[in-house]
Amino acid sequence: MKNVQKHSQSKLYPSEIVTIGLLFAMRGEGERKFYRWLKGNFLHLFPKLPERTRLFRLLKSHQNWTKRFLAEPTIFGIADTYGIELIHPTREGRSERQIGKKGKSNHRFIVGCKVCFVANKYS
Repeated sequence: MKNVQKHSQSKLYPSEIVTIGLLFAMRGEGERKFYRWLKGNFLHLFPKLPERTRLFRLLKSHQNWTKRFLAEPTIFGIADTYGIELIHPTREGRSERQIGKKGKSNHRFIVGCKVCFVANKYS
């Protein structure tokens, strides 16, 4: 994306548009829900974020940029997730700096995050 120049009237750089497009593709949500999530959590990273409909028109017109970074679909692929417990569930909410949320992994509750491993013809 180094050779793609920013349009003089654009508020976002091409790399920011691609990043938002990849996030939208990975989240798999509707436009409104995704925009609320993006604005609520990442406004400090994208301070010049355009209005919702303008953003999605921008993503649609530059869809080919985002497709460069997505993997081709394969017939054979395996994905597996594993929960990583960061703290015991009884200690949930005691710290303001807590990382992770309560969820179920391997038939028991944990407070932590999940790691996903993907195996396909590219790995």
